[in-house]
Amino acid sequence: MNTDSSVPTHDDSSTERAAAPGAPARLRWAVLGPGSIARRFAGQLPHSELGVLVGAGSRDPERAREFAREFGIAEDPGAVIGTYEEVLASDAVDAVYVSTVHTEHARLSIAALEAGKHVLCEKPLAVNHGTAMAVADVARRTGRVLLEAFMYRFHPQTVQVLDLVREGAIGELVHVDASFSFDTGAREGRLFDPQIAGGGILDVGCYPLSLARLVAGAAAGRTVVEPAALRAAGTVGPTGVDEWATAELTFPGGATASLRTGVRLADPQSATIAGSRGVIRLEDPWTLGEDTVISLDAAGEEPREIRVEHAHPYALEADALARAVLAGRSEVPDLDLEASLGQARALDDWREQIGLRYPFECEDSAIPTVSGAPLRVRADREHSAMPYGEIPGVGKKISRLVMGCDNQPNLAHASALFDAFVEAGGTTFDSAYIYGGGHHEVQLGQWITNRGIREDVVVITKGAHTPHCDPESLSRQLLESLERQQTDYADLYMMHRDNLEIPVGEFVDVLNEHLEAGRIRAFGGSNWTPARVDEANAYAAAHGKQGFSLLSNHFGLAEALDVPWAGCVHATDPASKAWLEERKIPLFPWSSQARGFFTGRAAPEDRSDAELVRCYYSDDNFERLERARTLAREFGVPPTAIALAYVLAQPFPTFPLFGPRSIAEMRSSMEGLSVQLTPEQVAWLDLREGIA
Repeated sequence: MNTDSSVPTHDDSSTERAAAPGAPARLRWAVLGPGSIARRFAGQLPHSELGVLVGAGSRDPERAREFAREFGIAEDPGAVIGTYEEVLASDAVDAVYVSTVHTEHARLSIAALEAGKHVLCEKPLAVNHGTAMAVADVARRTGRVLLEAFMYRFHPQTVQVLDLVREGAIGELVHVDASFSFDTGAREGRLFDPQIAGGGILDVGCYPLSLARLVAGAAAGRTVVEPAALRAAGTVGPTGVDEWATAELTFPGGATASLRTGVRLADPQSATIAGSRGVIRLEDPWTLGEDTVISLDAAGEEPREIRVEHAHPYALEADALARAVLAGRSEVPDLDLEASLGQARALDDWREQIGLRYPFECEDSAIPTVSGAPLRVRADREHSAMPYGEIPGVGKKISRLVMGCDNQPNLAHASALFDAFVEAGGTTFDSAYIYGGGHHEVQLGQWITNRGIREDVVVITKGAHTPHCDPESLSRQLLESLERQQTDYADLYMMHRDNLEIPVGEFVDVLNEHLEAGRIRAFGGSNWTPARVDEANAYAAAHGKQGFSLLSNHFGLAEALDVPWAGCVHATDPASKAWLEERKIPLFPWSSQARGFFTGRAAPEDRSDAELVRCYYSDDNFERLERARTLAREFGVPPTAIALAYVLAQPFPTFPLFGPRSIAEMRSSMEGLSVQLTPEQVAWLDLREGIA
């Protein structure tokens, strides 16, 4: 057997640039949460090239002082020792290592980022993806570096393994087998407490999951690759945490992974990476002791052992963050924020498939804001300030962007996204009786109740969808929707469909009954034709009743050739646009960004999305797309922002609905608020005039 020479510590100089102005030569670190893993970090930090320990913070200041004495900083006059708040308020601290229980990671990370500190946060970054994306959003907004602390990623053994996979040493990637499991011997302590997110998946299962994603990424020449499918099984013990769990992953391209984790079953802590021409084996992939060895067997070659010299991975991850700071980067390229968000999504999926949600994540729980602070509109959003409009009878300001509530996987995710929308100035939310079988109305109502903001938000409720589109169904569904939402009124009510077999007056009559009873404050129709709205309003005028005050049809820059679902009505044709301009009826357009047509998904030669082709593929629409790209370059925004700006710039009032699946998607869409199109640019985009 051949034995290769030791592999040196990874040199990341290729990712560095000139030092950022004002960046310190050495980061001054403080530990938040002086527990056992913090001791490993503090014990290794003296081996760092770019960091020094200057502080410690704890809920109990005496614990912080004990920690400071243990690591020789207690007598230093410049040391910062005390509560979390005291440490974060100090200008003598540049970066913090968050090493508390899982449920405190997000709150403390946000507090640190808001205080101007860079953050190395122990894994998992947050208990679930919804919370994680809120933390990542704060990091992006503040411009501080946030790194999830997978220390093994920065050890030279892992660096070498990823290089071997990337270079094709074992051919094409076929399978990853990885395990991190042990038997604690008793059901006690933090690992068995569901209130602080105990169990194996989040605590140690995250390691094999992250390795599988990193290896798949190396094979594809990327940082990570997300699994296309995840299938899991496991055992939830009597205390309410996972005691043993497995996961089978399939990646795009066909490579697979088998993962195992647990806290009541001992399984060898190992990793095996199989390729089309060989195998890499690791006997110590996670804890990384004194002498680590990479075993490499390739077909037709003599087996090799690659011995890796001893390293200090906690110091290496601290230096990785410091290098990003010194280079003026906003993220650590070896493990960026998208990698951490993908990790959080996969961990959610793993837990969901074995039926594990912690009590504080349940759909009827009082989930607080991730920061713990009350909701407020952020003053630093002035460059994309939310515009507002009004509709008679509502008595509240209606944000010109309306958050769709039909695609949130759980209350934690919905809460983080809805909170971000409110902080960006959003007030208005769109839901419907049929969305998620009613579950999305329940989510929205629980979030509003948790925040205590019913009188500060505008809720659109829709009902009477085909085939239950009649006055009796309308009333039954409205009452059920209000119960689901934990409220006694809808600010805006819209019939989700029309039924031409029922005289329009019957609908106007029942809607006025609910208006007079205070159950709704204004009403209209979704997917109603202009002619039918005119008929309804003529009936209302003739009988001294309230008519339709709003309409929600498909409208956007791309002219619709067809509609996605049966019974939909679009308003993208010239006649409908002329009617809207004449009537000045507020339009709440859905699919204003043409279901992804302006995101880069659409190309004349790409016909893989049959619905997109059917609804939007035309020479005129591709010309609109090119013109949107031209203006996008001029304004420095994505084409989707131009598509949104087009809708907002119409000569009639518009309140476009959008349904982001993440805070990052929401931010991207909201860039359209900063774009003010001239009437000439609007006409040019719509192919009506030749002026850009």
